[in-house]
Amino acid sequence: MQVEINQPILAKNDELAASNRALLAEKKVFALDVLASPGSGKTSTILATIEALRDEFNIAVIEGDIASSVDSEKIKAQGIAAVQINTGGACHLESDMIRRAYDVLDLDNLDLIIIENVGNLVCPTDFDLGENAKIMILSVPEGDDKPLKYPGVFQAAEAIILNKVDTMPVFNFDRDAFYGAVGDLNPAAPVFEISATKNQGVEAWAEWLADRIRAIQ
Repeated sequence: MQVEINQPILAKNDELAASNRALLAEKKVFALDVLASPGSGKTSTILATIEALRDEFNIAVIEGDIASSVDSEKIKAQGIAAVQINTGGACHLESDMIRRAYDVLDLDNLDLIIIENVGNLVCPTDFDLGENAKIMILSVPEGDDKPLKYPGVFQAAEAIILNKVDTMPVFNFDRDAFYGAVGDLNPAAPVFEISATKNQGVEAWAEWLADRIRAIQ
């Protein structure tokens, strides 16, 4: 006899995600799930986003990692509340982990929660966290072929950030091929070209996010 475990696990996760979504709707807090590979610049993009939006919105961050608290310490150093989740080997965050993080955050005084998911382009796409939107970050050094290799994450994202565009001259990145593949997979998703560490292109991305946050307030 064969037992499929994925369906019960996902069903339970989705039930808890719905509860998370209801809680955020009640509190009028926008949750953003950030998906990307290790080394794509997730944390630097989050820091640049915080800098662009912190004058208007109260922000907190949930950091998901297999181990360590390196990234959450970087966030806290900027005066932003951060909750660290260590998955102990799991390649993604789940809705029950997120709920426990919400329980230690002051939701009544927040507008935006940025969830930095575990660095992975496969597993996190299957798990609803109760977020308002998923976005994904690809860095130029990773290559223009990633939409072809990992179509699911590009299809799940409501916006796509192409980071480290200042390195474009150094790498053999085919911009036309990248945009063609993204357009085939997810024509509705805007693509924002940025260099997070140089604060290049961040304003347009931040304004897109700000519009989404304002829409639920």
